[in-house]
Amino acid sequence: MNMLLLAVTLLALNEGGVDFKVEGETRQVDPGRSVFIDLTLRTPKDLAAALPDLRGRVRGFSVAEDDVEEPTQAKDGTITRVAHWRLVPEPCAKEYKIAPFAVAGKVAKAIYFDPPPAAEPVSGPMEIDPKKDMPPLSWRLVGQAAAVLFGAALAAAALWFVLRGIARRVREHRMSPIERAWAELDRLLKKGLPGRGRYKDFYVELTQLVRRYIQRQHGLKAPHLTTEEFFEAARLSPSFRKEALDQLFAFMEKADLVKFAGVTATPETADEATQSARDYIKKDNEEIA
Repeated sequence: MNMLLLAVTLLALNEGGVDFKVEGETRQVDPGRSVFIDLTLRTPKDLAAALPDLRGRVRGFSVAEDDVEEPTQAKDGTITRVAHWRLVPEPCAKEYKIAPFAVAGKVAKAIYFDPPPAAEPVSGPMEIDPKKDMPPLSWRLVGQAAAVLFGAALAAAALWFVLRGIARRVREHRMSPIERAWAELDRLLKKGLPGRGRYKDFYVELTQLVRRYIQRQHGLKAPHLTTEEFFEAARLSPSFRKEALDQLFAFMEKADLVKFAGVTATPETADEATQSARDYIKKDNEEIA
């Protein structure tokens, strides 16, 4: 630690062969400068003593760090220990001091520093004009503003779609199984998959729609079963009526021909499959009711 010329004795203690001294460059605290002090302890060779640690004793200083020198021994056996401390003042602290501490079995009194002098009052007009000048209008500024507005519009639109989807799910969750089936069927038909030649996708979604209806209406986990497993579980379930079950099997078998057997579908067969799904759901719901 680089030390300055220390010319002020802040504390002196000389008792029982123990000579302890605290020196500093000044007592006046300057918030913009660190305070450097030296602690010097001289004791007889037969007296075990250590320099005090000031870290927990300083008040009004935010940092306290030390640089301890190696002890030296004089010809008469006297041991000298020296530590250099740097204290960083806190602005506007109530007081600046080092609280009482023990050294070589003795209690040293508190060391007080003079607070910073009061600042001179400021007079005259403000040096900085608080008015803010608006930036000149330019195409770059217009483009930046348009980009911000466009981003905000996209975020608002995304939020609206998310909220609408959540509201739709909540509304459909409260529907009866048949009401929910009609809502899902209407949403599927609006996709227009057959008109785009995507017959297989259409049949997959249509059969899954019917399976979800069965799961909600009969408690049978139809979406997770193969066609054979589904047929077997439906035959064993007492909640299915034979006439509705025959309609269901006929619908599923025709759909599997398109999904798995490579049978070519047409707009007419897609319409027939849609009507078959409607007839089964309506028939099954009437029998349960």
